[in-house]
Amino acid sequence: MLLDRSTAPEFIIPADFDLSSPQILDLSGNRKLYFIPTPGLDVVKLEVLGKSRRLSLPLHKSLVSSFALQMLTEGTISQSETELSEFFDFHATEVHPLLTYSHEGMSLLTTKKHFAEVLPVFASLFDQAVFPQESLEKRKSQRKLSIKFEREKSASRASGLFRKILFGENHPYGHEITEAHVDQVERKDLIDYYRNELWTDTEFFLCGNLNQEEVEEITSSIELLPFKISKGEAELPPTTTGTAIYEEREDAVQSSIRIGNWSIAKDHPDFLALSVFNTILGGYFGSRLIKNIREDKGHTYGISSSLAEIGDINYWVIGADVQKSQTGIVIEEIYKEIQLLATEPISADELEVVRNYLIGQMLSRFSSSFDLMDRFRAVHHSGLDFEFYRKKLAFLRTFTARDILDVGKKYFSNPPYLEVVVG
Repeated sequence: MLLDRSTAPEFIIPADFDLSSPQILDLSGNRKLYFIPTPGLDVVKLEVLGKSRRLSLPLHKSLVSSFALQMLTEGTISQSETELSEFFDFHATEVHPLLTYSHEGMSLLTTKKHFAEVLPVFASLFDQAVFPQESLEKRKSQRKLSIKFEREKSASRASGLFRKILFGENHPYGHEITEAHVDQVERKDLIDYYRNELWTDTEFFLCGNLNQEEVEEITSSIELLPFKISKGEAELPPTTTGTAIYEEREDAVQSSIRIGNWSIAKDHPDFLALSVFNTILGGYFGSRLIKNIREDKGHTYGISSSLAEIGDINYWVIGADVQKSQTGIVIEEIYKEIQLLATEPISADELEVVRNYLIGQMLSRFSSSFDLMDRFRAVHHSGLDFEFYRKKLAFLRTFTARDILDVGKKYFSNPPYLEVVVG
């Protein structure tokens, strides 16, 4: 039978999709291990995540947590940095720090064949790290250079300034990191944080081609890892939201723009409709902002709108790098597109294009067991489970132009928003 290549294959929207929730094993200290099998794939991935204790640090010491995590593989009581590196390389193993505003930990990726040999060495990072002074000085020098280079990039600078006006310059999430903060990091700070703050309320996320007996053996080893029980959540200071920052750079040929405001969490009843609104506005390559400002006017190579979260706080932001001479025009066009989407129903054709895109994108993110665990963690830390994705698929299959119009009127009817321009 010959294929008719002039006709695109039919796009079939699934009625539902099967998501097997992770197996949950209870550990001592009220800790839990979440396990998802990977049949036919003899690779083991273990992620150890605890609640971030960065907020327990004074602002001038805010880099201590990241330095502590990054230096865990730079020497233990029994092995030097070189020995650790050679051991992990020989056993085809990757070890990486995991660091967000809300969580911190370590990730281990290795073969099933080597896992039993690798796990004790990985475990030694949790209570035997020594933080060599020489390595610290090297990292501090590298971090200063990185901060300097990032500040010179208008896009990085704009993103930092946007968080500054959103949260306030004295808020942990809006505080600007400079080279002076690097100078404040001392070895004794790292040791203190390592001993007293890291591994708080840890959880374990395990993927591998493992039977129940093997999982229980791993659980027995994990039980020996050090942990701490939370002393209570550190209180965030109040936000002091500004309105705009315009940082002139005389020699710049382009400007970096950030426009946005506060948003809502994943568990809010309006979140799914808002996420579709965001996609239509600037969340994919066929978005309104791309068509207007990139394709029609040629003022930028890329412009996007995204929903973001820091800890338990949510916001949305539009970002673009544009020709400096067209900055004012681009900002006007951004507000124009927001207004149109919030006040005029989208066409049936555009609705179906974005529906098919979002459903295809969502399903593609569940192509492996590792993806499944990543998606689980993404909602687990928001207090949700896989039911969130089932509801999302149901919404994507049925949402209407009225749903998008309603959420647009509710959340995007009071421009202007917070603005940052660097360039």
